[in-house]
Amino acid sequence: MAPDIRVNPPETAGERETLVGFLDYFRATVHLKASGLSDADGAKQLLPSLTTVSGLVQHLTDVESFWFRGRIDGQQGIRTRWNDEDPDGEFRVAESDSLVRLLAEYEDACRKSREVLQRYDLADRCRGGNAGQSVRWILVHMIEETSRHCGHLDILRELLDGSTGD
Repeated sequence: MAPDIRVNPPETAGERETLVGFLDYFRATVHLKASGLSDADGAKQLLPSLTTVSGLVQHLTDVESFWFRGRIDGQQGIRTRWNDEDPDGEFRVAESDSLVRLLAEYEDACRKSREVLQRYDLADRCRGGNAGQSVRWILVHMIEETSRHCGHLDILRELLDGSTGD
């Protein structure tokens, strides 16, 4: 799916198609809200926190990899920018960080997540972590996570250049 084209989630479909449809809609919204900004604007701190457009894209890239490849698939050595020494590492960006590159990394992480998801049923238990969550739980969590951050991106974009819209 092209990241700049949003497809509305299906109104009449099975559970899996509905969940995946909503997640893909919000993934595409990340691209819509972040695309077209300069690298400096992507890194601009408008809030009294590390929250920036580029930082949110990095965060969402990391959580895609963590939850789908690390938790669902049980892959080892999944790289995240956060760690015990820097729990907010994924939000640290510089004006020189390419937002275009960050969005490409996000799309690649989403593509890998889709590949993992194809191998599992919704009721399957995750192979990583404590194996307590189901694939269904991860999908619902990622819808919540991605949609919440789309709201943050929406506000940041409006503050940066006045762009509004869903």
